[in-house]
Amino acid sequence: MTEELTTCDLTCPSSPTASEKTSIGPNTKEMDFEQPIFSVLSGGVKRHQAEDSAVATSPARTTADSESGIFSGEYEVCVEHDAELDWFCGTESKLICSHCAIVGPCRRHTVTPLATRVTAVRNQLVDVCEKMQLQAMRVEKFINQTLTAKEQKLQVAASSAREQVLAQVNAARDALEEEEQRLLEKVQREEERVEQCLLTQKAHWSKALASLTQTRSSLVHTLTHTPDAQLVTSVQEISDRVEEADGVGEPCDTNQLSLKADCSDSKLLRGLWATAVLLGPNAYGSSLLRFDERTLSPLLSLSEDLYTLTFFYKKARQSLPYDPARFDCWPNALGSLAMSSGSHSWVVDVGQSGAFKVGVCYTSMERKGSGNEARLGHNAQSWVLSHYDGDYSFCHAGKKVPLQVVRKPQRIGLLLDWPSQTLLFYEADSSNVLHSVTHDFSAALLPAFAVTDRSITILH
Repeated sequence: MTEELTTCDLTCPSSPTASEKTSIGPNTKEMDFEQPIFSVLSGGVKRHQAEDSAVATSPARTTADSESGIFSGEYEVCVEHDAELDWFCGTESKLICSHCAIVGPCRRHTVTPLATRVTAVRNQLVDVCEKMQLQAMRVEKFINQTLTAKEQKLQVAASSAREQVLAQVNAARDALEEEEQRLLEKVQREEERVEQCLLTQKAHWSKALASLTQTRSSLVHTLTHTPDAQLVTSVQEISDRVEEADGVGEPCDTNQLSLKADCSDSKLLRGLWATAVLLGPNAYGSSLLRFDERTLSPLLSLSEDLYTLTFFYKKARQSLPYDPARFDCWPNALGSLAMSSGSHSWVVDVGQSGAFKVGVCYTSMERKGSGNEARLGHNAQSWVLSHYDGDYSFCHAGKKVPLQVVRKPQRIGLLLDWPSQTLLFYEADSSNVLHSVTHDFSAALLPAFAVTDRSITILH
């Protein structure tokens, strides 16, 4: 069998004229050309071919459709009418003959001449190919222009970022090296001062010891070997020696004999250390920290999750069971974790409260009565940051240190570093240090809280 091949460009003939849009039957409609090409190809012709695989074909005929430009191979014929399948049924998406369209099962369906349908399919394919070509051009332009420019900008930005990082690290390194040298020299000078004091004290008291020893030996010898008559007449001499011994005085320890604690103190190092902790993963502390309901004052209420402390405004006190750990007069409550080693941090949401205290206290702090011993910040066993009537202050042992706060903190963080004996208060949102104190803590500490306006919450 010889087949004649016809070359077909991606250019379709013009749309059929009105006379070419033949309608057969009273209910025949024009073909819907907007039907997706892929559903047409897969669901129409192919499905029809699958369904009619057993259809007998007429003797092989090879023609070139002059209207559609389609190369047609062996035409199929209708099994029922033995006629050429030169129509397309849009309702059932299959090829039919003219008899099927007029008197057959497709007489009420939307049918279209096969050549018209093929022209529509080819037009759709041309549109698809043109859209793909335009998209390919856009992709190529994006690759060659946008991505290339982005790559160049990336290299410049990355180089600038590296330079910035190195500049900042070098500046910090230089500052740290200078601070290190300054502190080491300061510690060295302080060590030499104390050593000189110790040497001076040792020399002085060694001389005093020798004098005392000699005077005592002389007096003992006088006491044991001097006759009574001579001893009586030697009273003045003995008195002079005793007075000389009394002039030696009593030795006592002084601060001059110890290294000053602030000789190694550095705001720069403390700030870097605090920043490293405050910006680290444990800035909000342990999730185990809650308010200890045993310590809860009757003036306060506690949320079910033990994270929120609320003041009873103008309401009667709660009727709580007696507990030796409970504050019975002041609106206080303590945290659930005792701290006596390591570093600890926690954050309290104070944005809703206009009057509160946050800090630490010894576990042995007094809980009963209305005296200062049970009032946070008014005794030697508690250290708190207080906010009342718009003013912020640090309170300890009844003394207040006013704090300059630019804006009202919504969250206040606390950092307790036991090795350095440092307690630090900071604004959690900006990590700005509000106040820091160094103290020789002698016992375990508990987080301490008080509130007299609305509520505060431990955050995690």
